[in-house]
Amino acid sequence: MASEGSQTSSPSGDAVTEPGGDRGRRMTAWQIAKRVLLLIVTALSLYLLAPKVISVLASWPQLKTLKPGWLGLAVLFEAMSYLSLWSMQRVALHATSWFAVGTSQLASGAVGSIVPGGAATAGAVAYRMLTKAGVRSDDVASGIAVSSIATTAVTLAMPLLALPAIIGGVAAPRGLIQTAYVGIAGFVAVAVLAAVAFGWDRPLLIVGRATRWLIQRVRRGSAADLPEHLLEQRDRMRKTFGRRWHVALVGAVGKVGFDYVALVCCLAAVGVRPHASLVLLAYVGGALLALIPVTPGGLGFVEAGLTGLLTAAGVGAQQSLVSTLAYRLVAFWVPLPAGGVAYALFQRRYGVEPEESSTSKAVP
Repeated sequence: MASEGSQTSSPSGDAVTEPGGDRGRRMTAWQIAKRVLLLIVTALSLYLLAPKVISVLASWPQLKTLKPGWLGLAVLFEAMSYLSLWSMQRVALHATSWFAVGTSQLASGAVGSIVPGGAATAGAVAYRMLTKAGVRSDDVASGIAVSSIATTAVTLAMPLLALPAIIGGVAAPRGLIQTAYVGIAGFVAVAVLAAVAFGWDRPLLIVGRATRWLIQRVRRGSAADLPEHLLEQRDRMRKTFGRRWHVALVGAVGKVGFDYVALVCCLAAVGVRPHASLVLLAYVGGALLALIPVTPGGLGFVEAGLTGLLTAAGVGAQQSLVSTLAYRLVAFWVPLPAGGVAYALFQRRYGVEPEESSTSKAVP
């Protein structure tokens, strides 16, 4: 199989230049252009959202008025949210080491929150760290994807919990109702796609072949066995979750649920307690905005959207600003330095690159 470079060997053993060499240079230029375009879009987005971000950050002095007990609970529940995520990832990754899973998630999450469109970079960081810790590369690729899909599906499903209260007579503003519609529609779409992927081979083979075609056009890699590999990974995940599905489910629900409770605690810290169903819809709206891959960690989009949605839920304008700042401090800003510390601890334990291992478990 030819390498991804621009040379291969002739039958005589001499190196010859493939026509793909110029193409490779063109692809590199195209990748640079895409990154420049992304930076321009990010800068423009931050410029447009700067007034709202500044107004939220300007509420910093008012953090001293927060009730410390409620703020402490917000930190505790956010920590439980991370522990829930790690418990789910341990199942998805077929790993045993809490240390390897936790430190890789914190470090890669911090990277993803700093770099614009950082999901791909975060995935690459997590991949390198987990494989370095002894997790099989195949398990890393599938496990991270499944974990992300699971948490997104739970987030999209949360508006279903608010429907009984709304049907029962709780007045919900138009913006929050639209958030519920978007969340429920997204959840149904994810559920249908997951059911199709786990129930039938042909749709997954079609996706694998389409992905293989794209990889061959973009990176010139063969990826010849990708469709069959997807089926193998699907069967492995189905078998694993068949035995430990309850652990993964509890982890996915806990990751989102504890994060939501942290927001409720931040609201209580400023002295307001709006209806929980309306806060739930506001939380889902903020979580959806955080998925926008334009600014790091949804910076600006979440601040602007969440404050507006909380105001629509009945929270005062100034209280919305302060509670949003407190929540983002707990859920976004504090994990950034924690990710740096986690990476340093990981490097201290796994500083030497190990040889390729066939084991599917992380070294404790």
